[in-house]
Amino acid sequence: MTSLRWIGVIAWKDLRAEFRSGGRIAAMISFSVLACFLFSFSLGSLVAGRDVAAGLLWLTVLFASISGAGRTFDAEEEDGAFRHLLLSPVSRHAIFLGKAAANLVPVTLVAAFTLFALTLFFRIAAPGSVALHAAILLPGTIGLAAAGTLFGLISRHSSLGDSLLPALTLPALVPLVFFGATASSRVFLDRPWAEISGPARLLWGIAIGLVAVGALLFRYLTDD
Repeated sequence: MTSLRWIGVIAWKDLRAEFRSGGRIAAMISFSVLACFLFSFSLGSLVAGRDVAAGLLWLTVLFASISGAGRTFDAEEEDGAFRHLLLSPVSRHAIFLGKAAANLVPVTLVAAFTLFALTLFFRIAAPGSVALHAAILLPGTIGLAAAGTLFGLISRHSSLGDSLLPALTLPALVPLVFFGATASSRVFLDRPWAEISGPARLLWGIAIGLVAVGALLFRYLTDD
């Protein structure tokens, strides 16, 4: 079986288990919607929603993703399934990419719900092109899913557990959030694609870099 096929099998297995339980996805979406409501409640009368929506969008998706990343390996660690997976004839790169692909789905759902909630709660009548928002959020969610998968594994192997995850993840994702918020703010302001394409290309570069580094480090982290 090719690596691409194994990636699909692992991702499908994780997604089936995730949607069967539904707890992690529901918690992440609930967190993002509640955060958007609280932001609008506290800032609604002080600032224009369009001016702060991009920053709030990326910060909410970031924190919601971190809150769910720590549970990526919980079920498999409890019954020893992850160790058996490592002993199978599947490359470590394929395991990482399969799990990152499975993590991409809840992160994408969180991003979509967050964008909708911000638009609703801040009463942004014209939030910009949905297609452009999707083009900006796609590399961002790929990068978040890859980083969350890698750092989720590191936190599982640490005595500090989930408390270590934000300390690892936030510094590494500052460039992703910065360029993502920059690009999204220009979409909210209906700026032309020429002004958006620069940060968008940098986002893709960061996302590809996170996937490549994650796949490389995952192999060494699971060798022991």
